[in-house]
Amino acid sequence: MADSRVIVDDGDAGLVLTVLPGVGYTAEGPVLARPAEALRAAGWTVRTVVWDGRPDFDVARRVYAEVLRDGVAAAPAATQLVLAKSLGTLALPVAVELGLPGAWLTPLLTADRAPEVRDAAAGLGTSGVPGLLVGGTADGLWDGGLAAASGARVLEVDGGDHSLEVDDDPERTARALDDVTAAVGDLARVARGL
Repeated sequence: MADSRVIVDDGDAGLVLTVLPGVGYTAEGPVLARPAEALRAAGWTVRTVVWDGRPDFDVARRVYAEVLRDGVAAAPAATQLVLAKSLGTLALPVAVELGLPGAWLTPLLTADRAPEVRDAAAGLGTSGVPGLLVGGTADGLWDGGLAAASGARVLEVDGGDHSLEVDDDPERTARALDDVTAAVGDLARVARGL
């Protein structure tokens, strides 16, 4: 069984970003690392889940729910934001339940083992919780139609794979990374009420 820990980079205690990585895509991957670094530089406290081993869906669901609930309990008055990639998007229903805005990168919209993610994403726009859905058209786990109909803000990377990289096109991949970082920054401003 995979174990996890939360690493905290202290910043403003009133601004808390929680980073939930995927199975094979750690928080050091660029689409998580770059937006997290931008918010860290803007003063946010950054809480990052790190896995020792490869978690399965059930373990990830439990751990990510606990991490979000613990974060709210530890700083109930703080502005909180979730930045999640792939397996990390298993936390989307809990985030909505807790009223936490989130950037959901390459969410598991077509995964048979994650129907709750699909359902929560589909209703994100009407939940009252600010959200951003980000996916690539070359990612088999992305459902652009569902995302577009969700009412949430959507960033779709044409030709982007599950890492939001565009095959054989480093310039488009770099632009996609810039776009993701900017969109997460915009969501952080919305979360703060700015």
